[in-house]
Amino acid sequence: MPYVNIKITREGATAEQKAELIKGATDLLVDVLGKNPKTTVVVIDEVEMEHWGIGGLPVEAYRKQAAGG
Repeated sequence: MPYVNIKITREGATAEQKAELIKGATDLLVDVLGKNPKTTVVVIDEVEMEHWGIGGLPVEAYRKQAAGG
């Protein structure tokens, strides 16, 4: 039983977008590994922005730096 955990920042992903992520991850496991979609579990965790960091910086500071700001 495959288990996929997708973590995204909480920035307003819609229910439709989340459904697409679930379907896409499931389809990928079916196509690549031949897994049964009925036993494939996909969980999406939304993380608050202040709890997410990249390159030693909070994500908002990282994005500003990457954008040249």
